Amino acid sequence: MTPERFARIRQVLSLRQPDLTVVMENVHKPHNLAAIARSCDAVGAMEVHCISAEENSLVLSQKSASGSSKWVDVHVHQTLEHCLDGLGARGLQRLSLTIDESAADYRELDYTGPTALVVGAELDGLTPAAVAACDRSVYIPMQGMVDSLNVSVATALVLFEARRQRERNGQYRESSLPPDAFAKRLFEWTQPVVAEYCQRHGLDYPALNEDGDIDGPLPVPET
Repeated sequence: MTPERFARIRQVLSLRQPDLTVVMENVHKPHNLAAIARSCDAVGAMEVHCISAEENSLVLSQKSASGSSKWVDVHVHQTLEHCLDGLGARGLQRLSLTIDESAADYRELDYTGPTALVVGAELDGLTPAAVAACDRSVYIPMQGMVDSLNVSVATALVLFEARRQRERNGQYRESSLPPDAFAKRLFEWTQPVVAEYCQRHGLDYPALNEDGDIDGPLPVPET
């Protein structure tokens, strides 16, 4: 870890938006999963959520996601209700992205508050249950013969509108993470091998110095 690399990672982490996320219902194609994860990383979202009865059926490889799977957490939920209820309990507004023009134009909504964008596969879209479980619905106006975009493209459009609004609102000027959460994630991003070792043995993470190196001896498990 060079000091320059450490500084870059620290800067990126300081811009993370822990209250902006995407929920994917029935989005199983690896290239769509990877593209959405890359867009989340690009706007500073820290996590994505996938609905799948099989926990191991949705895997983002480092190659397909251009490395973004290292920086964006992927949470798999067996049911839509479990996912959306959990996000609602965290205070996130849940917005379903649909092709229904009775929904609001996506550019008219406020994304500066805690927001979860709920998207479905482009062939079938979201299930009626998903739309009903969300707080509001948004759509992307289309002027061509087709009535929908690829799910990853549509998701990116809304995410970058959210970023535009949040930048204008000053939400990228300082870290939104509590200091303890920031320090924890910084250590996991910059010292993943040691972080995994500490997790396995139930040890606290050691401190880092200004260059990102571990400051002092490594912790050891009690015998």
